[in-house]
Amino acid sequence: MRTQKTEIDFPTEIVEEGQVRVLVPKLSAFVKKPSEYAPSKAPVFYNPVMELNRDIAVLALQAYQRIIGREIAVCEPLAGCGVRGIRFAREVEGVKKVLVNDINEKAYLLAKYNVEMNGLGKRVMVRKLDANLLLARYAAPYKRFDAVDIDPFGSPAPFLDSAVRAIRDGGLLALTATDMAPLCGVHPKACIRKYGGKPLRTEYCHEIALRLLIASTAATAAKHEIGVYPLFSHSTDHYVRFYAVLEHSAQKADETLKQLGYILHCFNCLHRETINKEGLLGHDGKCPNCGSKMDYAGPLWLGKLADEKFCTLMEKEAEKRNLRLKSRIKRILALMQQECSAPITYYVLDKMCSKMGLSTPPIKMAIKALSGMGLKVSPTHFISTGFRTDASVDVVKKLLQKVVLSNNKF
Repeated sequence: MRTQKTEIDFPTEIVEEGQVRVLVPKLSAFVKKPSEYAPSKAPVFYNPVMELNRDIAVLALQAYQRIIGREIAVCEPLAGCGVRGIRFAREVEGVKKVLVNDINEKAYLLAKYNVEMNGLGKRVMVRKLDANLLLARYAAPYKRFDAVDIDPFGSPAPFLDSAVRAIRDGGLLALTATDMAPLCGVHPKACIRKYGGKPLRTEYCHEIALRLLIASTAATAAKHEIGVYPLFSHSTDHYVRFYAVLEHSAQKADETLKQLGYILHCFNCLHRETINKEGLLGHDGKCPNCGSKMDYAGPLWLGKLADEKFCTLMEKEAEKRNLRLKSRIKRILALMQQECSAPITYYVLDKMCSKMGLSTPPIKMAIKALSGMGLKVSPTHFISTGFRTDASVDVVKKLLQKVVLSNNKF
């Protein structure tokens, strides 16, 4: 039965995103105070700021489909108005079927209307079920999806177990976490409850957040003898996001768990180091650089955050497409590719200069100067004033002081 627009009893508007047109809540109609977060006030969740997230999701799914070289079935269990799943069906070659779902009656009706408006009724199915119940129905062998995209308002933790069970061997899992306050250490107890790891409020807390999310997923998947291999990840605006291939076998699960460990951080001198899960037990907690007491984050993911070849595939897909945010996407992809093999954690230039009582030079100048002094230095996509290097914090400080003093002479 065709969904009528009259069944949707709240203010709406049509927006264009990617190659689709969708009916979405008119967010301005639901905001009473300037400080209110409009998407959470609307009867159906829709966030226009997440267009970048959805653009990258299209690129990642297409890159994955190119790798496996066959038709794929995709599930979006928390669909809202359905724009993500509809874009998958329209913009990703080789997508045979998309199942979009939302337990919210109004979201279900809106998603159905959008599917029909885009002429995708034969390839996109719309359901109205609890997300975990839906995923559980596809957990049996030969029923599983090739890709599952979990993009919740808040934490994906409640859906991790059912999501990994609903993905076939070699399938793709995409996860977003928007609850950055717990993951970045503002509410550490909430983070430990949800993700099983301790966060830390450092200048690189967004990287810690991403690594905590991956570690939590890896630990959950390991219970089902599934290994997790990240292909791409990024931290943008108010969320962290990663894409990973899931491989079924106890050996793969064990390999994944070996990548979990801890980051030790000294708030006095900014020294940081990584250590595996066993090594933490014998650590005396003192900074080897200045002797101060160190704090820790974890267990978290200590492996690579992305795969270089997968980043290249995504870059090729981005070049082919006319995306509104294309330049920003290309910058994220280029920076993430540099970070694939870079050291864990990054330094923030203004934070270091402030601690040392120095004026802060432009980040490009600092990176160029540090590289010219023999350091291996690269920028990071996590923050515009950040950089990664394999040098110790003392070496970085000494060379940075030279850079600033040299710059001040002119």
